[in-house]
Amino acid sequence: MWEIYEHRRVSKVVPYLPVQVLKRYEKWKDIVRVSGPSGLRAIKGFRDEALRGEWKGHRSSRLNQQYRVIYQVEAQEVLVYVMDVSAHDYRRK
Repeated sequence: MWEIYEHRRVSKVVPYLPVQVLKRYEKWKDIVRVSGPSGLRAIKGFRDEALRGEWKGHRSSRLNQQYRVIYQVEAQEVLVYVMDVSAHDYRRK
């Protein structure tokens, strides 16, 4: 079982997400808890990919055409840190 830790800004954004995006995010968390990031790569709809540039070391999964979840995997432990759920804007803030 993988553990998911959400950044504090995620808890501020989640209540304002559209319902279908929120459902998809909950499904994303269920998949990560059970099978980890490798389970996401097996499902092509999430389009899980490594990021470059300022976000190097992070990964992104597609929740719908506009929204992405950005996360980082702690390899030595079974932890996933969710950094942001955003409308496809990868610039650091």
